[in-house]
This record gives sequence, structure tokens and C-alpha cells, in this order.
Amino acid sequence: MRKIVEVAKREYIENAKTKTFLINIFLTPVLMAGILLFTGVMQRKTMEGPRPAKKLAIIDLSNDLSSDLERAFEQYNKSNAKRQITIDLRDVDTTELDAQLQTLKAKVKEGEYDACLVIAEEVVAGDGKSQYYTKKVTDFELYSTVQRVVYDTVVNKRLRLHDLSPELIKDLRRGVSLEQVDLMSKTETAGNPMVRLMVPFFFLFMMFMGVLGSSQGMLTTIIEEKTSRIVEVLLSALTPFQIMAGKIIGLAGLGLSVMAVWGTVAILSARVVGLDELVNAQGVALFLAYFVMGFVLIASIFGAIGSACNTFRDAQPLVTPVMMILILPMIMWFHIAQHPNGTIAIVTSFIPPVTPMIMILRLAAAPDIPVVQIVASLVLLGISVPVVMWASAKIFRTGVLMYGKPPLPFELLRWLRYK
Repeated sequence: MRKIVEVAKREYIENAKTKTFLINIFLTPVLMAGILLFTGVMQRKTMEGPRPAKKLAIIDLSNDLSSDLERAFEQYNKSNAKRQITIDLRDVDTTELDAQLQTLKAKVKEGEYDACLVIAEEVVAGDGKSQYYTKKVTDFELYSTVQRVVYDTVVNKRLRLHDLSPELIKDLRRGVSLEQVDLMSKTETAGNPMVRLMVPFFFLFMMFMGVLGSSQGMLTTIIEEKTSRIVEVLLSALTPFQIMAGKIIGLAGLGLSVMAVWGTVAILSARVVGLDELVNAQGVALFLAYFVMGFVLIASIFGAIGSACNTFRDAQPLVTPVMMILILPMIMWFHIAQHPNGTIAIVTSFIPPVTPMIMILRLAAAPDIPVVQIVASLVLLGISVPVVMWASAKIFRTGVLMYGKPPLPFELLRWLRYK
């Protein structure tokens, strides 16, 4: 045991002294906060700040909406002084429609117009499809504004045709105030859905970066020591299991150090935004339990891969399938955060490589996850970790002194049968 502790201590100290670790542990939270702040500022600027006036060409094939559209856009421009839309109503002979439309499309492509709107002939009757031509399909704001103005204009026209007052209809359809109250908040205050939705992702991101970032160090150090033949010197004084166990413990301590700093930032941030009830002692304990077992599991897998390969290029074909599995929670986070007790969430909670990340995501999204599922997932990890460590140690013992052509996956399985 003393030798394992010495290996763990050396692994921790050597990695903790690197600039990469120091940047990762301190700069990453600052960068994340900066990115979130910058994104918020840019979003507000995009939605509320001034922008250059947009120019829209309009062809009204119905011959019945031109004056109404002109008044509607004039009213819009009065209410949005910093976000003007200039319209150019074009009188087009239907016999020359195709030629003139091609000319307008060319002007849109050249930038003379930001978009060209062609209103269908039977739009008031509800038939036909209007077209909106643009070369900037990502300009959602202009598109949604034009769509809303045209919709309101057409609806008002229909109301007048049926002798109904648009003003009366607007008054009858005025909005109903509905405040969303967060029952998970201690004070039952108005909830912020986007903040609630992003909290699970933040915990998932912490788990993903902590487990994957630290455990990849296992792969790196083993390949480096194998390439430089340092491992041969270590094997003269230590068993393969002692080397592997010591490295895993040392890197786990490194990962816990990162989690301690990031967790402190998370707790302080949660208190600032009023979500401190999501970060309690039970949640921290579960996070640490899942982190440690998830780290040991993934680090053992990377350790086995590193011992079987001589270079990072050789390891890539074996690492890629593992990475594809580990990235699944990041792909499915939005669905699981919205349906933490759904079938997909429950099933993936019991797939050992991703169990820690899925369970943390679910617990952050819905703290009332059934206790039996939490206990079952921890028991599953408790069984999986020693099994994977045993298998990885068998591969490590065989592969750490083997050089030359990297083994194929089925060869690694054959190594498990060696005594």
C-alpha cells in the first residue's frame, strides 16, 4: 500500500506543477463566466441595440394589401426607431412577373435589398403560398418581423371584410398575465426557466470535464513513460497493479482538486442567482461519489488502452469508440433535462460508462429522483468499477512491456485470459 501511495503522490505533484493544470483549475471558471457574460451582453445588443436599416422589396400579387402594408410598416418604424425597415412596393405586370422577380433576386444577392417578399394572389382568402427571398437565412429577426407584420395585415383585412373591428378583436385577444412560480425555490419566487434549464447542463459539464479531462492524463502519462522506457525502471520496484492503482489515485486527487475549485465557484454563483437550494450537502456528496467512481472507471479504461499502445496515433482507434460513448450525455442533455424521469433517462442511467454524468444531470434537473434509482446506480457503479479495474490491470500487465504493432480489440480480450 505504501508504494501505491508514493506513486499516487508523485503523479499528483508532477501534474499539479504543470501550467496546463493551473490554467485549467483557475482560468476555466473565469473563462466560463466571461463567456456567459459576453453571450448575455451580445444577446441583449442583438435584440435591443440599434442596427442598420433593412430594405425590403414587396410584390403584392393580391393587389389589395399594398396600402395596408405601407401603414403597418410605417407604424412598426415609429415604434422601433433603432430597427427600421424600409419597404419598396413594386408594381409588377403579371405577364412579366418571372423576369422582374429574377431582377429583384439578383438585387438581393448583390445587397441592394435585404430581402424580397412576394405576397400570394389569394393570400386574403387563405390560399396560395407567399415567398420570402433572402441571401441571409440566419437573419431570423428580419424574417420574423416581416412575417408578423404581414400576418397582422392579412388578418385585419379579413376582419374588415367580415365587418369586424380589428381594434375590438385586438382588445378581446389581449394577453393574460401568467407568472411561473418555482416550487423548488425556498421562497417560491418567480422562476427563470432558462436558468433552471442551464443548471443541469452546468453540473453535467463539470462532471464531463472533470472525469474526462483528468482521466485522459492516465492515457498520456502511460504512453509517455512506455515510450521513454521509464515504465521498465518502475517495474523493477513495483508491480503493474501498484503502478496503475497509484496513477489512478493520484489523478483522482487531481480531479478532486479541480472539482473543489469549480464547486466553490458553482456554490457562490448559485447563491448569487438565488439557486442555492440546488447545491446542498446531499447533492455535493452524490456528486463526489459519482465523480470518484466515474473517474476510476474511465481512467482504468484509458490506462488499459495506453498500456497496449506505443504512440497517441496507435491509441486513437481504441479511444474513439470510448469518446463516442462518453459524449452521449452531452448530446442528450436537453432531452434528459426536460424529461429526467423519462424512459431514455432511466435506461441510460444504468449504462456504467455514462451513469455518473446521466445521474448528475437528472439530479440537477429533478432533485426528487426516486431513491431506489440513486442507490441502484451507485451499486451498479460499485460493481462495475472493480470489474473494469481487474480487466484493465490484466491488459496493463500484458501490454505495458509490449512494443511494435498495436493490438486489435479482440486481442485485448484475449489478454484477459492470460494468467
